[in-house]
Amino acid sequence: MGLVCVHCMHMLVNCSHQLSDRMKRSPLGYSDTVAVAMETSSSHLLRRGANFGRLLVSFFLVLTQLGFCSVYFVFLAENIKQVLEGNRSNGQEAGLDVRVYMLLLLPPLVMMSFIRDLRNMAVLSALANVAMAISLLLIFTYITSVREVGDAGRLPFVSSWRKFPFFFGTAIFAFEGIGVVLPLENQMQYPGRFPAALNVGMGVVIVLYVALATLGYLHFGDDIKGSITLNLPHDSWSNQLVKVLYCLGVCVSFVVQFFVPADILLPPLLAHVTDSWRRPIEFLLRALLVCLTCVMAILVPRLDLVISLVGAVSSSALALVFPPLVELLLLCPATPPHPLPPSPPLAPSLPLSVLLKDATIVLLGILGFLTGTYVTLEEIISPDDHSHRHGNDTWTTPATWSTATPTHTLFNVTHTL
Repeated sequence: MGLVCVHCMHMLVNCSHQLSDRMKRSPLGYSDTVAVAMETSSSHLLRRGANFGRLLVSFFLVLTQLGFCSVYFVFLAENIKQVLEGNRSNGQEAGLDVRVYMLLLLPPLVMMSFIRDLRNMAVLSALANVAMAISLLLIFTYITSVREVGDAGRLPFVSSWRKFPFFFGTAIFAFEGIGVVLPLENQMQYPGRFPAALNVGMGVVIVLYVALATLGYLHFGDDIKGSITLNLPHDSWSNQLVKVLYCLGVCVSFVVQFFVPADILLPPLLAHVTDSWRRPIEFLLRALLVCLTCVMAILVPRLDLVISLVGAVSSSALALVFPPLVELLLLCPATPPHPLPPSPPLAPSLPLSVLLKDATIVLLGILGFLTGTYVTLEEIISPDDHSHRHGNDTWTTPATWSTATPTHTLFNVTHTL
């Protein structure tokens, strides 16, 4: 799944470059890339719907990034709750409800959302990567130095079919960073180095995901929770330090992810505001968006379900559906400047292998969207009483080791290159 997502990222970047060169335009964002691809299509219907395509991609971008921010609210609240209350009653439920912690997190995250330029986040993002690297080292040390690691015989080799849609949503959420790919490339000092940065960053992410997820599952088994940090015992200062460091990193990632919806929604809303009121109105709108993500997290305060739902509903479309469709439109004959005989249905510039590859990825994205959304909503509305649950533990496919690493790694590598 990670390799497919990386391939789609490269596909989107290449299509954006070709379209901007063809149209003699400045670097394009995601929504503009889709719109220009539709505008240059040989289909009259697609050309007329170019603006709708732009709005549709913008809608999914906003939905995905705000969904990420909601996940961060749940992640932060659950981990902070464990840090502050973990030693009470031997780790049993006690103290404040996790939703209260979400409300307490609201003021500082609102203040952080007032940062308006990604370039101002370079140092903080680097520090967040250092904090997460230290946390990863501590987690690896713990899960490889205690009992039961490597005893794969006690675990099922294949999960039930109902968990595969959850796996799809979780995996897409984990690897989907396509919403910030073009903004990062456009702000690089040397954009030509972006493909290498993308390969390095996502390669590191894939290796870490697979290694830590496998070792974590071997150690914790079916008791694995939505984040591996929630499985760490409370009787060690190093485990508590892991949660604190990850919370600091996720706070920084919140700002990076929040940049995309703010950049899409705020300019048209502020276009009719006078200069004297522009700044306070912008801050007010940013605060309202953060409050919206907090409300979404309070409504569904289970980390695994929020991750799977965001991944299935919106990330699947952005990561797997739109990039192959843009490539197909780009390889099909463009609209000629004057009437010409109609082209054959399959143009010579569109190899059959590319058509089959892109169609397979699109079908995978659509199937994952439908099944993942249905199963996750069903679990939210009426939890399955026959599922494997342990108290407050989750039964769905566990999330991997972090909710912030892909964007953080990409941001830091691109800044370095």
